[in-house]
Amino acid sequence: MTEHQPSARRAVRSFVIREGRFTPSQRRNLERHWSEYGIEADADPLARFERPQPLVVEVGFGMGDSLFESARVEPAYNFLGVEVHRPGVGHLLGLAGNAGLTNLRVAVADAREVLARLPEASVARVQVYFPDPWPKKRHHKRRLIQPEFVSAVVERLAPGGVLHVVTDWAAYAEWIDEVLGGFAQLTPVPPPSRVTTKYEQRGLRLGHAITEFAVALERDPPQATADR
Repeated sequence: MTEHQPSARRAVRSFVIREGRFTPSQRRNLERHWSEYGIEADADPLARFERPQPLVVEVGFGMGDSLFESARVEPAYNFLGVEVHRPGVGHLLGLAGNAGLTNLRVAVADAREVLARLPEASVARVQVYFPDPWPKKRHHKRRLIQPEFVSAVVERLAPGGVLHVVTDWAAYAEWIDEVLGGFAQLTPVPPPSRVTTKYEQRGLRLGHAITEFAVALERDPPQATADR
């Protein structure tokens, strides 16, 4: 993967902010609920949750419907959603506020910056569902799944923690497979259950093949007992 890696001199963003239509209700939800659910750029993400519970980080949740449903049906987990698309953030905060969810928080930031603010071995699962495939070769450096990103995830995963990636783009699936194959400490596991996204439903209607990757960080090996 050496030829695909972006220069270490500067970070290459995996996203371009295309805000599109930002409805009045989405704006109101963002203003009304941000103080409860939002995480500011300099805040400690873990300190924003009411209870210490296993943490799930979802990168790029879009409009947030599937993340909301995941947080609703798994109250024993804390969910941290990371997204730069403000209409989607406003939509999700409206859903969370109306339902009174207490195990969901949101950061509007680059996922790499959010991961850097989390302690090592603090995350039970990282979810990346249908990231932008950046199909043109000159844009491959913008793909989120790069060795550098996976390294950051590995540092934050607790032993046994899972990285779960889903794509409907065949060429990106090959890329992801190659990147993950470079991490000997990640072992394939059955994919966790998840909520089907609207994007996925549309892709299935169009005949797109869905590829899932689920890899777990190896647990610490048992310590050898010294001879006495």
